[in-house]
Amino acid sequence: MSLRRTITAALALLAPHALPCAALAQQAPPSLSSPVFAAVRPLYSGERAKETVAFLDRFVRWPGNRGFDASIAHIAERLERAGFVREARASAGDRLVYRVERYPMRTPAWEPLDAAVDIVGDSVPLLRFATNRNMLAINSWATAAGGVEGEVVDAGDGSPAALDAAGVKGKIVLVAGGAGGAFSEAVARRGAVGVLSYALPAYLQPAKHVNSIQFGGIPYDSTSRGWAVSLSYAAHQRLRRALGAGTVRLRVRTEVAWTADAVEQTVVAEVRGRRAPRERFVFSAHVQEPGANDNASGVGAQVEMARVAAELLRTKQVDPMRTITFVWGDEIRSTDRYITQDPARARGIKWGLSLDMVGEDTRKTGGTFLIEKMPDPSAIWTRGEEKHSEWGGSPLTKAEMTPHYFNDFVLARALEQAATNGWIVKTNPFEGGSDHTPFLKARKPGLLFWHFTDQFYHTDGDRLEMVSAEELKNVGVTALVSALVLASADGRTARGVIEEVRQAAMARLATEARLSAAAIARGAKPVAEREILETWGEWYDGALRSAAEIEVGGASRETRRAIERARGAVRRALVSETARYLP
Repeated sequence: MSLRRTITAALALLAPHALPCAALAQQAPPSLSSPVFAAVRPLYSGERAKETVAFLDRFVRWPGNRGFDASIAHIAERLERAGFVREARASAGDRLVYRVERYPMRTPAWEPLDAAVDIVGDSVPLLRFATNRNMLAINSWATAAGGVEGEVVDAGDGSPAALDAAGVKGKIVLVAGGAGGAFSEAVARRGAVGVLSYALPAYLQPAKHVNSIQFGGIPYDSTSRGWAVSLSYAAHQRLRRALGAGTVRLRVRTEVAWTADAVEQTVVAEVRGRRAPRERFVFSAHVQEPGANDNASGVGAQVEMARVAAELLRTKQVDPMRTITFVWGDEIRSTDRYITQDPARARGIKWGLSLDMVGEDTRKTGGTFLIEKMPDPSAIWTRGEEKHSEWGGSPLTKAEMTPHYFNDFVLARALEQAATNGWIVKTNPFEGGSDHTPFLKARKPGLLFWHFTDQFYHTDGDRLEMVSAEELKNVGVTALVSALVLASADGRTARGVIEEVRQAAMARLATEARLSAAAIARGAKPVAEREILETWGEWYDGALRSAAEIEVGGASRETRRAIERARGAVRRALVSETARYLP
């Protein structure tokens, strides 16, 4: 019988004043991860992680360019120093191995070198690359050595109709919005010299951070060889004032490097499991993008995690039964390739965790540490304390839910770390857009560690001074402990996770029932509120069933019984809470 039918039948028989689910609660067991935290915390150095962030922050990193390749070489050197052996030199018995994968690129690698925008007749520069390294759009081409000069025309939103009305041939085009959409229409089709764009979302507080520029890109075009420049708030205001006074001519100079036959590199490192090496926990941190928090911080945190894991193995403080894998490369592409290029390897992937924007000094950036959950009912009905970030998310359907214990297991580890130092930990419903999505696409458990809302997100204000060594440590310790616990999970650990999930389910059902009661009091339909509670019950039923995979070697009889007991408790709690709060 389906869970929904079981609930419906039970509700028909249950008295209105049934025992509340609190009466079913049990005493929580001792933390299942305390010994692992005790081993990891003294070794993990946020300052050492920040050293890697500082190295990467020197470069504008896009696949195949010098900064990206230097970052890959830095990661490999740090792995070697930690005791990882290049896979080509490794023996069958080596448990710390790494490799650097190389993939051809469809287009040459792009690297900005310099740029400048000046208002003709004005001695004060409008923009300079030295202070705004995001000003030049990705895939822009170089101008002649002395730059190009042209009249500026305002083309509104950059639509074809607006471009035609402005008469852009031979002109420098100013558009409101990103340059990518307007570039092909303005430059390739209508003969404009180049594009200036202004598009800064309100959460970046552009009127406060007047010199911030978000990076953007234009289509690769080896025929027209045009360019686009993004404007800061201050530059945009100044240009608008000049246009209001009459005709404006600009001199624009851009300098870039293209590398033909470039390769996209990915580093893969492994702490090979002793008993079940084909089963693995996979971490992913992307190298590309020019920011310190996005995403040099993820790279740095993960490099330090690999070092600590190697040290724990060397000193025999841990002996992972399953493999722990670390991937560094191009966002989404490298992770997706790791998952999809080898079906046999993919079958062994049991968990995925993406580290993206994980080092934020929250006092400066305004961002809060977040765990982006796998799709659960909060991504359908976002209410109560659930909240989407300003990145934004679209409501999902029940068919897109991914019931799994991973959400609550990792959140519990983060809260355990937070209990030691007051670290602020929050979650957000699934939104997508980073390296956790390839795991979910492949029907693998996948989570994201990140921070938002960051007022320097994707801007050239995202530099090393916005990174906190303490935050890097909190995130790195939590992530590594999560992997180490699951990599060697025995029956006791599995049953501890089951109990954590059971308690989380009880708390969620109680919260959702109260929210539904309040919604009904405001006029919501009881049938719709009942659906929300039933969906949460079904989700947690599936999450508990998924716990059968935690134990290395398969679930023992005792663990299977624990799962069934917990499922029964959740079913009873759902019936009880529904009867207590819903008519």
